[in-house]
Amino acid sequence: MARSKDGEAISARRRSPSALKTLTKFIRERKAAKDLDEWRRGKAVLGYLNKRRVIDLAADYGVTRGSVNRWLQWYEAMGIAGLRTGKPPGATPKLVAAQRLELAALVDAGPLAAGYHSGVWTGPMIGDLIEQRFGVSYHKHNVPRLLHDLGFSIQRPRKRLARADAETQATWIRRTFPAIKKRREHVADS
Repeated sequence: MARSKDGEAISARRRSPSALKTLTKFIRERKAAKDLDEWRRGKAVLGYLNKRRVIDLAADYGVTRGSVNRWLQWYEAMGIAGLRTGKPPGATPKLVAAQRLELAALVDAGPLAAGYHSGVWTGPMIGDLIEQRFGVSYHKHNVPRLLHDLGFSIQRPRKRLARADAETQATWIRRTFPAIKKRREHVADS
């Protein structure tokens, strides 16, 4: 953003009495709604309009000068809307809502129903399913994020020996392991 001729970050139209009234109303509303981020942005802009220095505002609100300058730029460019918290735009989703619902149903049905030979989903399997079914490829790092957005979580199986004696393991965990652990703690205290 380029500075105006008089060196101010905020133009005359954003300094008008009606703009100041709107800004003050915004600050009151944000305080009442307990939205402290938006309240702080509004207070910093109002402070700047009341001739306070950016460095002082940054110190008062516990942010960097760059943050205050960015808020001033947003206010100059968009007015009050520039001070509101919004979701970052990001890339458009590769799957539309209907496809996401269909994918969620496919994942719920399990890999066997989808034609896979394993009974447990893996990330690469789901990525392959998405590519075959919808013609869209996802990077392996984005598949877990997509699943999380659909309400799924990663489940990892607990590793156990198939032929292990459960009774012997329980005895080891109850008696042997605590005894070993106590000896280690005793040695560490010395």
